[in-house]
Amino acid sequence: MRMSDMIEEFIKELFQDEDYIEIQRNELAEQFNCVPSQINYVIATRFKPTQGYYVESKRGGGGYISIRKVNITKSNYLMHIVSNIGDKITAQEVDIFISNFLSYKMITEKEAKLLKVATSDNVLTVPTEIKDELRARIFKNMLINLVED
Repeated sequence: MRMSDMIEEFIKELFQDEDYIEIQRNELAEQFNCVPSQINYVIATRFKPTQGYYVESKRGGGGYISIRKVNITKSNYLMHIVSNIGDKITAQEVDIFISNFLSYKMITEKEAKLLKVATSDNVLTVPTEIKDELRARIFKNMLINLVED
């Protein structure tokens, strides 16, 4: 397990019974024997609003960071993603979204396979310059159809 993964898991464990935590970056870095910027990296990449978290840095007092877990519905989450995807998306970006959806139990394994297959380069046998645009349209449409009323 990589250091970033261990830090992420530790922070997520702090949320067991809480929706709000406060951590001190320097203390956490010391605990994991890493530099504070490693903690910043994990928080910036794995605790984003699109993943259901709001992060606030507090100046002074040793670099406290507060993280609030936002309970969002599947429908709101998927629609938020749809509205923020843009006109183009790569196969790698789709894979990241699918991985996040699975880790947050927003979709089933079967739905993940269908999303992946429908947006794969093997299926999208169109000119390269329009492939990512077509992939975005297909992916968005499939996500909209996963939204529950």
